[in-house]
Amino acid sequence: MPEVYRSPLQEYLTALVAASGRTRDSFDTELRKLLDTTGKPLWDIERGKVKRPSPRVLRAIESVFGLRGDSLVDIVHPRTRAFENDSEAGHRSDRPEQPQVRSADSGETAPVMRLDLSYSMGAGSDLDSSYVDSEAFEFDIAFLRSMTITPADRIRIVDGIGDSMQPTLHDRDLLFIDVNQTDLNAQDRIWAMWLFGLGAVKRLRAIDENRVMVISDNPDVENQIVDRSNIMIHGRVIGSIKRH
Repeated sequence: MPEVYRSPLQEYLTALVAASGRTRDSFDTELRKLLDTTGKPLWDIERGKVKRPSPRVLRAIESVFGLRGDSLVDIVHPRTRAFENDSEAGHRSDRPEQPQVRSADSGETAPVMRLDLSYSMGAGSDLDSSYVDSEAFEFDIAFLRSMTITPADRIRIVDGIGDSMQPTLHDRDLLFIDVNQTDLNAQDRIWAMWLFGLGAVKRLRAIDENRVMVISDNPDVENQIVDRSNIMIHGRVIGSIKRH
């Protein structure tokens, strides 16, 4: 029997699901909510029913797996990516090293609130019980969509402090937080949280129903296992901007 051809996208998604420790159906459940559909996007791709998913579907998949923005779009639409928006035509989505404040071709931007507090990426810093929003910053919509399909009004910007997440995140990086994502629903993603009442940005890995490993990417900082009751997630870190 001849070998059935599997596309690079199919192979990549199969490997992601296997590495996640979750079922494909659990990801399809998330995708149905994000895309407002009754289908099974991952299953349709895996069985070959959908061979060339739209950028909108691919970005939703990137979001549920916590992938770099447009990493799947680059696989499937390497030549058309620069001319896409939600309807797959019209916007440039080229990503410069730093995001544009104004879109050069359409002027379409969205405000993102920057919070007047800092999360800790080191030993921790006390957080006030109430958040104080500072002024909103306008960001190019294509840049925001490259990180998440969550609306801009559910994204926040905070300052990271410390070096415990280096080399992934650095001291004083601007961190983009998706506050719609507050459930620990995938392993090894980076979250903004309260940890023992202190602000922290850490990678989390569930050990069992009651315990979570709090991981620092800096090999010089020891990881710790804590009870879930000691963690309150504020949102998932979906991107960052380095400050020099």
